[in-house]
Amino acid sequence: MVKTGIVVLIAVIALLIGAIGGFFFARKYMKDYLEKNPPVNEDMLRSMMMSMGQKPSEKKIRQMMQQMKNQGKNKVFIGQIIAG
Repeated sequence: MVKTGIVVLIAVIALLIGAIGGFFFARKYMKDYLEKNPPVNEDMLRSMMMSMGQKPSEKKIRQMMQQMKNQGKNKVFIGQIIAG
């Protein structure tokens, strides 16, 4: 009976160590990822539209930013806004 208790205790400790280690690994990975690939901001959208030959109106920029925020929910892509 004591052996079973030790096995369970070791399993719980290993699970906690794994969860804590995974949290810190994921946190570091996301920080590095965001540093290498910063999120798109309004200035980036303006320069992207100007490089495509479009005049970036404030309404279109705000519309694109809102669509990017909602992209995960309704899967609307930036190209649809630019074309429309």
